[in-house]
Amino acid sequence: MSDPAASSVPACPICGKPRVPQFRPFCSKRCADVDLNRWLKGVYAVPVTETDDEDGDKAEDQPGPERS
Repeated sequence: MSDPAASSVPACPICGKPRVPQFRPFCSKRCADVDLNRWLKGVYAVPVTETDDEDGDKAEDQPGPERS
């Protein structure tokens, strides 16, 4: 029979092995470094659609309601 405690340990998000508290949420420094590299290279970039410029106004090239 399988150990219920072993199945309750969350898996490493990179390789799927059981997590180690020292490298939480990863299983090793290697997996932590792989994840950091993915962030730095933009693999995990959040897609953004910009409709307003920094001032909160509509950008010049964006269609919008006519201003009077």
